Amino acid sequence: MKKIVIKRSVSLRGEVLVPGDKSISHRALIFSALSEGEAKIENFLFSQDCLSTLNCLKSLGVDIEIIGKVIKVRGEGIKGFKEPEDVLDAGNSGTTIRLLTGLLSGIQNMFSVITGDNSLRRRPMRRVIDPLVDMGAIIWGRNDSNNPPLAIKGNQLKGFKHILKVASAQVKSALLIAGLLAEGETWVTEPALSRDHTERIFEYLGLPLERDGLTLKTHKIEGYKAKDFYIPGDISSAAFLIGAGLISEGSSIVIKHVGLNQTRVGMLEVLRKSGAKIEILKEWEAGKEPIGDIKVEFSEIEPIEVMGDIVPRLIDEVPILAIIATQAKGKSVFKDVEELKVKESDRIKAIVNGINKMGGKAEEIDGGFVVYGPSKLIGSEIDTFNDHRIAMAFAIAGLVAEGETIVESESISISFPNFVEVVSQLGGNIIELSA
Repeated sequence: MKKIVIKRSVSLRGEVLVPGDKSISHRALIFSALSEGEAKIENFLFSQDCLSTLNCLKSLGVDIEIIGKVIKVRGEGIKGFKEPEDVLDAGNSGTTIRLLTGLLSGIQNMFSVITGDNSLRRRPMRRVIDPLVDMGAIIWGRNDSNNPPLAIKGNQLKGFKHILKVASAQVKSALLIAGLLAEGETWVTEPALSRDHTERIFEYLGLPLERDGLTLKTHKIEGYKAKDFYIPGDISSAAFLIGAGLISEGSSIVIKHVGLNQTRVGMLEVLRKSGAKIEILKEWEAGKEPIGDIKVEFSEIEPIEVMGDIVPRLIDEVPILAIIATQAKGKSVFKDVEELKVKESDRIKAIVNGINKMGGKAEEIDGGFVVYGPSKLIGSEIDTFNDHRIAMAFAIAGLVAEGETIVESESISISFPNFVEVVSQLGGNIIELSA
């Protein structure tokens, strides 16, 4: 297994780009595959997760071509999808399996099986299967249809009024996609606003969508024309560099062309309340998504508080927020983050164990965890549970720790394939070892 070694670094400086947004890359592929005509996708994220979606779509008969850094998708609408000859492999990607389950449920006269790696086969699927079954979907899965592999027999779906118990962009997106194939109207109500990339794509492509507070409504369509996509830089990848800039003394960095979708920038709001020096230098828009350059400087951080409605807007950034909290002045509290237990790993356990192993102080509480700071961290070999966000978070912790910090690096390719290169470009003391 490949590993990276990180040593204490100070004064990170420079301008860098981060890879394209993972969430939008998945969706641009799927909606281009459903469209009619040719779509070009620029700045696509060539990570394991997004390539899982790409390969599944190709197995479904979609014509996809990679030309340099550009993806070309030739869509023929639903008629362009063919029954797969083999099991579809979603790899480690929850987005792939959940969004494609919504799609495959509504393609009539098609049988498919979709699965993933060991981690994905443990993740909960009832949250998306149950509402799809309410629409007439025919789906079987392990453990009372809670775990992959999932067997799906496409059926004529019917619109339904869904009231979700958990704010989940993946579930919401799967149901909206299914709603485009279902007779009648499909309603989706969330308990809190989750990331809205799918809604923005609906608007960009001219697809039917009405919003009333936390309720969305769509209906069946006959087809739509393809449009090109430009994918902004991933704010969830930029988050690790933001963390590095805030806690590494003397640092001043600029992260360029980052997506600034309001449903994704909860981390910036929380950090600014805690005294972080974060500035948006300029903003523009592509495909209904706001984009900007983010300037970050070393900061004295007050305790961080994460709870309530903001959680869905920063759930992927909690691991790096926890690392920042180790350098904050006092007790930082993370509540209402139970969702972290069913991510690629039990992230609450991984965060608490890792911080304590490095000489910090963290403890699990009901619905979350707390971190006490500031702590003098000591380099250690961290068990990442093969979780990309845990690996990158503790790699950033290694930049302020005494001695060497070691984490596995294979999982990082899931979302940020050139992570080591970008951190090094800023002056971080980080190297990748061969297997």
